Amino acid sequence: MTTTTTRQRERWLRPLRVQEVPRLRLVCFPHAGGAAGFFRTWAARLPDGVELYGVQYPGRQDRLREPHAETVHELAEPVAAALAPMGEVPLALFGHSMGAAVAHETARILERLLGGPIAALVVSGRPAPHLARPGQVHLGGERALLEDLRRLGGTSDEVLDDPALRELILPTLEADYRLIENYRPHETAPIATPICAAVAAADPEVDHDEAAAWEGCTTGRFRLGAFPGDHFYLVPHESELVERVLQFCGLPGRWPSTP
Repeated sequence: MTTTTTRQRERWLRPLRVQEVPRLRLVCFPHAGGAAGFFRTWAARLPDGVELYGVQYPGRQDRLREPHAETVHELAEPVAAALAPMGEVPLALFGHSMGAAVAHETARILERLLGGPIAALVVSGRPAPHLARPGQVHLGGERALLEDLRRLGGTSDEVLDDPALRELILPTLEADYRLIENYRPHETAPIATPICAAVAAADPEVDHDEAAAWEGCTTGRFRLGAFPGDHFYLVPHESELVERVLQFCGLPGRWPSTP
């Protein structure tokens, strides 16, 4: 691996679980305002041989001084470039909410770089690209952002009510909201990578049919799974979600029938 490739990997990927003999590399893309460490607790739920990486977007944590990305493609392209040299081991991508869009675009680019599909793409909490709802929350300033965060859950009232913490997180949230609310796919042709879509019963961002429409985004295998909960169902239902992701990737796990 060249020095340039190593630097690219270190810039964009945070190793959360590394294996001596990996058989699968699971790469997780966080939601708007999220960071790679959101998926740290997944490591204890993985079997031997499964590596775990979190994607670290610019403008947060150890990349705080870097400018925020303005488009999904500004994230997907360098992440794909960082992952391509790791493609000797099967790659699976998981993305939640905004992360689902970034993961989808990354999978498309990886197919071109690697000459074929990757092991799996798991998209969570987001409608299929052609059904994505337009948004203008980023135009409404601090008040609109805070209202939307309370609507979605996932951020404690203690954080939202603390002026110092709000000042720390709101610039990143505003940038991420602007990015995803303005996102329009450059390409619409289905990818070959198998896709599974996860949707929560009370998620205000995506309903069952909008999640099921991801089936048209792949020429490969598709599966839809439903969970209880709201937009951040993946926190209380982490164990079940990880198990389903592994099962879709062909590793031990279970996938109950979709209601």
